Amino acid sequence: MSPLHWLDSHCHVTADEFAEDRGEVMDRASASGVQTMIAVGAGYGVDHNARAVDLAGRDARVFATVGVHPHDADQLDDPGRAKLRAWLEAPRVVAVGECGLDYYYENSPREVQREVFAEQVELARERDLPVSIHARDREPAGYEELLDIWQASGRGQVEGVLHCYTHDLDFARRAIAANLWISFSGILTFKRDRGLRGVAAGLPLERLLVETDAPLLAPEGHRGRRNEPARVAQVGGVLAESQGRPVEEIARRTAENARTLFRLPDEDA
Repeated sequence: MSPLHWLDSHCHVTADEFAEDRGEVMDRASASGVQTMIAVGAGYGVDHNARAVDLAGRDARVFATVGVHPHDADQLDDPGRAKLRAWLEAPRVVAVGECGLDYYYENSPREVQREVFAEQVELARERDLPVSIHARDREPAGYEELLDIWQASGRGQVEGVLHCYTHDLDFARRAIAANLWISFSGILTFKRDRGLRGVAAGLPLERLLVETDAPLLAPEGHRGRRNEPARVAQVGGVLAESQGRPVEEIARRTAENARTLFRLPDEDA
């Protein structure tokens, strides 16, 4: 057992890619020191959220989020809204999301993405829950629109995390000032850095999380393969290098940060 305790703040362990060996994948995570996983229900259609809720109800290592990914925004209808509200009542659902804006692929029209994101931020404010946020654009415009919606719909009363952060340092700092946290994924480990490690170096550790986004975004040395929560330690190791801190501190602090944001019980509770 690893002496370090990690928390994977964003993974899709209910994805079909894990259908045949999900138990083994999760056991490998535990053996690697990953004590807790946040299973994100969104990203595979609205109804996929039920899988995350179910897994969290059966496995003490897992908590769930429920939401509508921007790719699926145009699928949300009134029955889907009713399902979201019902899933949010489950005891181990700790956040709304992932939701947000994706102007890179634009699988849903931009206006629909904006409306559905605003609706989910308002729902999180109503339910007093944090939000897991997806943001991607080829240009800065999408990030600026996302922050505008976040501030208008959240009214300064909601916290959230920008998962799989890849944008610049200035925006990250403004996001933190607007009650957002920053989470780094396997992209931080890529040899072609594109300045992301400098972004990580310039941010306060007390607002940072780590994640895998498994089965996506496998870190350097595993690229092109299915990712797993066990590899969150590799992300944390590069974050430690970027910040010039011991990896033990990064493991402890990022886990504490995630527990604070998602209001998780203490490990010993």
